[in-house]
Amino acid sequence: MIDREAAPRLLRLAKTFRSVAVVGPRQSGKTTLCKTIFPKKPYVSLENPDTLEFARTDPRGFLGQFKNGAILDEVQRAPHLFSYLQQVLDETKKKGLFILTGSNNFLLQENITQTLSGRIAYLQLLPLSMTELKKSKKNRADFAWHILNGGYPEVLTKKVSAADWYANYINTYVERDVRQLKNVANLSQFTKLLRLCAGRTGQILNLTSFSNDCGIDQKTVAAWLSVLQSSYIIYLLKPYHTNFNKQISKTPKLYFYDTGLACSLLGIVQAKQIISHSAKGAMFENFVLAELLKRRFNSGAADNLFYWRDKMGNEVDIILDNSSKITALELKAGETVSQDFFKGLEYFSALNKSAVNTILLYGGKQAYKRTSGTIVKPWIEMTDL
Repeated sequence: MIDREAAPRLLRLAKTFRSVAVVGPRQSGKTTLCKTIFPKKPYVSLENPDTLEFARTDPRGFLGQFKNGAILDEVQRAPHLFSYLQQVLDETKKKGLFILTGSNNFLLQENITQTLSGRIAYLQLLPLSMTELKKSKKNRADFAWHILNGGYPEVLTKKVSAADWYANYINTYVERDVRQLKNVANLSQFTKLLRLCAGRTGQILNLTSFSNDCGIDQKTVAAWLSVLQSSYIIYLLKPYHTNFNKQISKTPKLYFYDTGLACSLLGIVQAKQIISHSAKGAMFENFVLAELLKRRFNSGAADNLFYWRDKMGNEVDIILDNSSKITALELKAGETVSQDFFKGLEYFSALNKSAVNTILLYGGKQAYKRTSGTIVKPWIEMTDL
């Protein structure tokens, strides 16, 4: 088993809070992590029909079985349990009593957040990171390979092709998870929207364009995109507009939490296809962004990632806002550094009144520092950012 970076934080949270929720995409390793960290706790999956029926018809009796707590897997399938769980947690002083997992970000639901506020800690677990792969010696010096295979443990630890696994993952997600959501009536249109998202990776979100291409209204598009967000399929990168005028873009950009999934939706089945594909640059951006998210989620840090773009087209791919210092990060898949790579960084740095770190992360192999102060790093060193 690959050691997870989030393990120490999960232990720490369980010693502080009465309950911990571990959420993230399906098959990201949540169950394996929880079973490993809490081997003595009973494991209960609410995907089991009989178990789910018991939890629905007799929630008090269901929770009453576990005097010393339990791991409740896929708990979003029984949302009514949270109200009863609140009472259990209020009546105990035990820490780490219940460990909840879910492939849907159920804590985004207002009623659940209010019910469990102050009683539960929150850990988001994404698929395997480059740091985790490096420590387990499963990484490769080929970013196209990593983009194609993504970070899901099943793909990286077992002899299964990315093309086969992700195709099945998409079908399972649509048939099992999406079908249960009341606001998704037409699965074929939903699947079409999902594939359109892959084709627009790295682009500014345009609801009108999605609406026209899918043949559905913008309100439905927005609702379905929220479904994709809450189930950790797509990620919307917020625009950075602090201390800037109204000429700055304030619409988010669309990315995927995992590039392997995006590649499958685009019909990319071999790493060599990525090198000449029109989406190469966007996939490279997505790859780095996902790694930065994993780093922050695993450590419990807030999501401080943004992009910056003005009305004239000047742009910086990622802004990391650490309050005291801003880091502007430009991402280029090319192996040869060009002067054009630095245009956005230089423009943003000149505009910004605060001190700015500027970094170019590219597909090549050399690292150095330019006279302007910009640090140039090869993609393989992204774990050192």
